[in-house]
Amino acid sequence: MTLSGETTTVREAVFDLLRAEGMTTVFGNPGSLELPMLRDFPDDFRYVLGLQESVVVAMADGYAQATHRPVLVNLHSAAGVGHAMGALFTARRNRTPLVVVAGQQARSLLEGHPYLLSEDPATLPRPYVKLSREPARAQDVPSAISRARHLATAPPAGPVLVSVPRDDWDQPAEPPVTARLTSTTVAADPGLLARVGQALALAESPVLIAGAGVDREMAVPDLVTLAEAHQAPVWAEPMSHRCAFPELHPLFAGFLPPVREDIVRALTGNDLVLSVGAPVFTYHVPGTGPHLPPGTDLYLLTDDPEQASWCPSGTAVITGLAPALRMLGAHPPRRPRTPPPARQPPKPPTPCADRISQAHLVHALAEARPAGCVLVEEAPGTRPVMCEYLPNPGPETFYTTASGALGHGLPAAVGMALGRPGARVVAVVGDGSAMYAIQALWSAARLRLPIAVIVVNNRRYATVEGFAERLGMGKPVGTTLDGLDFAALATAQGCVGKRVVDPAELVSALRAALTATGPYVLEVVVDG
Repeated sequence: MTLSGETTTVREAVFDLLRAEGMTTVFGNPGSLELPMLRDFPDDFRYVLGLQESVVVAMADGYAQATHRPVLVNLHSAAGVGHAMGALFTARRNRTPLVVVAGQQARSLLEGHPYLLSEDPATLPRPYVKLSREPARAQDVPSAISRARHLATAPPAGPVLVSVPRDDWDQPAEPPVTARLTSTTVAADPGLLARVGQALALAESPVLIAGAGVDREMAVPDLVTLAEAHQAPVWAEPMSHRCAFPELHPLFAGFLPPVREDIVRALTGNDLVLSVGAPVFTYHVPGTGPHLPPGTDLYLLTDDPEQASWCPSGTAVITGLAPALRMLGAHPPRRPRTPPPARQPPKPPTPCADRISQAHLVHALAEARPAGCVLVEEAPGTRPVMCEYLPNPGPETFYTTASGALGHGLPAAVGMALGRPGARVVAVVGDGSAMYAIQALWSAARLRLPIAVIVVNNRRYATVEGFAERLGMGKPVGTTLDGLDFAALATAQGCVGKRVVDPAELVSALRAALTATGPYVLEVVVDG
């Protein structure tokens, strides 16, 4: 009931709740079951339309990462959730706080197996949401969404789903029971953290591993301070999906490979490993032998109990990263340490007169990259070259998928650009990756976002072919991508599109893409 005695509907109560939480941007692709939710859509809310549900979730993922806020996502029953599952998988691995409201058939029809029924809505999205449920009563919907918002942001953050039958929205509501304050930082055991600090102070040759959690918790400056105090080299975690340490810093050691034996070789000579905000370790291929060099002590700082539970050895501390790193600063090294040798920058690639190599493209992009721009990547075959030639300068400058699932990068870049007005967002996507979510260009055009999309077109699934070679196979079937015209696809959806093949035109084409006022798609045909 309102103060005037008028009845409040579930829809009104939910929008009042979202308004109080600052969640006034909704990403969605509506269906018939969600129309009652959207009736009389409030003027102070914004509905961001995506043309497919995986695109919707990935756009919301990018927007939430950009704004550091939970975001509401509107999906359509079982089919919409099914389409979005790959993106939900990525959002869970990205630790992105999303509140997903999925439609369900009317309660009056649920026993009759009606059209569009979601037969088991609580089970369908698992295990890639933190919680999924369908409230027992319409009156419980506002409280369920309030609970979902708080659970989505609690460490480790992630998506939560609430299934809402179509006839619930117009039912009378009860005021939601909400806890206005939710801590997003986990406090460590002080004694355990002091033990880590003492071990770090006594180590002869410590090394740090920077994980995505450092950037997600805005703790990069604290990690830099700790590394400099101990003159410790800093590696990026395997398959790093954010910039957790400035890659031009003299203490940056490079990127750990996702291979057990190679990690052991990289860390040999260090008597202590401190991994911060990263699992130990993310592998991509099978390996054998120890996870660390013999005699090396391991310490892990993480806000994720699951990451802590599968730490292969050593000591794991469940904690918020920024306060833990500051507390470790109270334990300076017991003796002076010699700084490690700085990484040598790579030699610029030699351009070819008749074709564009990936190294030439990435080096040219590094030269043209505007100050303060945000890079979103989903070009698996190009990423190793980017690690070499395109260093990221610091916090919140680089994003990619933590799951490895394709279709995230292009729509996530759209959400990132929407969430950071005034910032230049550059998406680097492979030709194969782009086709998983090409509809995101339509949303970028309608929103008139200043986003530059660089499509690296090598006409094949190069990463799959690379793995085939590693396995001793010849060229596998199903990896050739012929006949795609990304400039034409961009133009058809309202973006500016240009295709470049001639190396002599590359620099000017990049300059045009990076200075455009609206979405600009630059397709670069590369060799290899």
